[in-house]
Amino acid sequence: MRGRYAERERIERLLADARQGASGVLLVHGEAGIGKTALLDHAAGQAHGARVLRVEGIESEMEMAFGGLHQLFLPVMDLVDVLPEPQAAALRSVFGLSSDCVRDRFSIGLAVLTLLSEAAADGPLLCLVDDAQWLDQPSVDMLTFAARRLRAEGVVMLFAVRDGAPGAAVKGLPPLLVEGLDRADAAELVPGLPPYVVDRVIEEARGNPLALIELSAALTPAQRAGRLGPSALPDAAAGLPVRLQDGFLEQLRRLPEAAQVVLLVAAADDTGDLTVVLRAAGRLGSAVEDLEPAERAGFLLLSGQALRFRHPLVRYAAYQGAPLARRIAAHRALAEALGEAGQAHRRAWHLAAASTGPDEKVAEELERVAEWADSRQAMASASAAYERAAQLTADPQVRARRLVSAAQRAADAGQDERCGALADQVPLPLEDPGVAASFARARAVVELGYRRPGTAARILVDSADLTGVERPDMTGSLLTDAVHAAFSAGDAALIEEIALRSPALPVLAVPAGLFGGDVPGALEAVRTLVDAPADGVMNRLMTGIYLQLTGDHAAAREVAAGVVAHCREQGVSGWLPTALHLLVQTELSLGRHDEASARAVEALQLAEYYDLAHRAAHLRAALAMPAAVRGEEERVRTLTDEALEYTRPRGVGRGTADALWARGLLELGLGRAEAALEQLETAGREVTHPLLCLPLLPDVIEAAVRAGRPERASDAARSLGEWATGLGQSGLAASARRCQALIGPDGEAEEHFVAALTLHEGGSEYDRARTALLYGEWLRRLRRHIDAREQLRAALDGFERLGARPWADRARTELGAAGGETGLTAREDGPISVLSPQEREVVRLAAAGASNREIGAQLFLSPRTVGHHLYRAFPKLGVSSRTELADLLAS
Repeated sequence: MRGRYAERERIERLLADARQGASGVLLVHGEAGIGKTALLDHAAGQAHGARVLRVEGIESEMEMAFGGLHQLFLPVMDLVDVLPEPQAAALRSVFGLSSDCVRDRFSIGLAVLTLLSEAAADGPLLCLVDDAQWLDQPSVDMLTFAARRLRAEGVVMLFAVRDGAPGAAVKGLPPLLVEGLDRADAAELVPGLPPYVVDRVIEEARGNPLALIELSAALTPAQRAGRLGPSALPDAAAGLPVRLQDGFLEQLRRLPEAAQVVLLVAAADDTGDLTVVLRAAGRLGSAVEDLEPAERAGFLLLSGQALRFRHPLVRYAAYQGAPLARRIAAHRALAEALGEAGQAHRRAWHLAAASTGPDEKVAEELERVAEWADSRQAMASASAAYERAAQLTADPQVRARRLVSAAQRAADAGQDERCGALADQVPLPLEDPGVAASFARARAVVELGYRRPGTAARILVDSADLTGVERPDMTGSLLTDAVHAAFSAGDAALIEEIALRSPALPVLAVPAGLFGGDVPGALEAVRTLVDAPADGVMNRLMTGIYLQLTGDHAAAREVAAGVVAHCREQGVSGWLPTALHLLVQTELSLGRHDEASARAVEALQLAEYYDLAHRAAHLRAALAMPAAVRGEEERVRTLTDEALEYTRPRGVGRGTADALWARGLLELGLGRAEAALEQLETAGREVTHPLLCLPLLPDVIEAAVRAGRPERASDAARSLGEWATGLGQSGLAASARRCQALIGPDGEAEEHFVAALTLHEGGSEYDRARTALLYGEWLRRLRRHIDAREQLRAALDGFERLGARPWADRARTELGAAGGETGLTAREDGPISVLSPQEREVVRLAAAGASNREIGAQLFLSPRTVGHHLYRAFPKLGVSSRTELADLLAS
């Protein structure tokens, strides 16, 4: 292998690390012919003693859901039976070995991760995924999901992707760009040519190894001798892959007719199964002996019953170079051959490829394929099947239904842009109210996911108005979805407008009362929702949101935890990031910052995996909050910058307010009160009702007082007091009394501080420490040093336990000024603080009695990676068993 010293070294280092039990991943990318496949071949050759699994993507068969995954794991299918039964069942289902549905696509990803770990149990494992851009999207999703979670399994995964090629998206993996060879290495690939000719060939090929070989091989004897005019080689501006394909096509046309037929059938096939290819080719008049010329020419590699093209461009040229009529005949022959082999899903796709106009029979077969893929959580493949079925449908209303189904599945797959494009193709008007409602939801998904949540809410409201007459049963769910979108926009007027359309429904009666002036009625509706939970994830989410909004954070946390558990158990994975976000918000309100951080990290990973940019922005803002409390200035800036880049131009008012709140809280903790006040007041203006900014009002008031601007605290204090009285929650009442102590007469301050501390009992330790700090500062200013030390010590201890370092520093400074001892406390010199966030979460679950497999299933890690985290955490904590671990955490 010429050149590629750095690339080979990086791959060989991964293989060496794998022999020591570490895992590694690379995304090898570059233009066609640059040498990506050669690097994968080199890795296979260097994988001494390692098991090697390999799969190659095929462009014509990209929509075969999980086909690539199945091909990759064929050699280790016996290991499926040793997986935990839910994971084994998921793989059997997507591989067509059972008719069971898969409720949760994450169970497939976790099964892939565990299967990789099991395959590496006896030694290193090398997985090679070539032309990943042409693999089916569900396979790519599951493989990259697993690849991003590999840690200590001894697995190396190499993905090769052609830059610029349309197809499956491979994201989130460490890249390795493969560029052209330098002149010295390039010249070694074209020996025996005069220097002038070598220079011309290298100039044309731009260091591309395949181009160097093919262009030099295509030279005439005269050109090889050096007789090259200005136009002897193709124009340098032409596209390199096109020239290479033309060169391959010219060589293919020199083969006998029957050999070209076999190559065409092999190019149209995705199985690599020699029996299937020959059976189909036989229907077109070719036989096994017709493979010989192609094999002799080096176009094909044959081993046992497997067939593989030497290079994807050969496959592409064999397929695209054939006339349309021949391609159609090849697909029909393959459909017949696959039908005999019992592969109905592949058969349907080949029938679709052979169709040149509407064909309802084929469309119905494709719809069954879509339903099959849908039941396996292969949403991208389901969407593609519905779309192709729609293209083969003559009836406009049936075509509309299939296009709407394609759009919905595209949204579920995180393909919001494609969802919008499919929705744009739907023929209007729609006669079926159910299809019209689904169409509105598809359009709203695009708006909420990538554009403006307020527009999404309007789309859903309009749909409810239109479909409500004929389908009143759909009105409630459409309006509930609309309210959820309006909450994201932070538009109270829109929330109230939507809710008042159907205020008899408890899920809508709550916002109707809260924003319409009937707070007691709203609270009664909340109690109804809690006592008699409605069906559906959205209704349960809204119940948690209402509890959080009205200050009952403990009850909100209980509901949120229940929704998260429901999503995990029932496979409602698309809702999991949203449910986790609600749980994060409740944890933050309760002062459980470490738990909030761990949940937010998990939720953000899932949102990014699903391409849920809207939810990811909310989660970055939420993740910035505990970072602000801990004084992690750079992290807060990064998270809020990324969140605001998305939320501001799209009118995501709640997300913008939360990000600015995190910035303001950081400034307040660091003692920069003026800057804090500016950020917090701006955050409050992003939402259009005092109730929506209620949680940040205590920070606004404190920042105004510390900045010497008490007049800017009066409106916030009045609003906080009114809502605290109306909602009747002790946490809100405590904050209101603390803030009243700050802005009221000095003679009444102590009464308010003492009342606030009493109200804090059983609530947020962080809020209690904030109150104790302010009370202690007030006492110290009055020179009541003994009383001040008691409060400041309590504040310092609380902040230390929470890791709230800027606040602890302030408490320590005040305590020192009051004559108190300011040494380090348990949080700073305790062992838990040295663990990474992932180690902390693994340790927490292990201490609760969960096994490695159970922890892996919850955190989307392999059992071996869980064991690796525990192996590293135990010495840091000074324990040697799970029992000791549980005792340590309990203490």
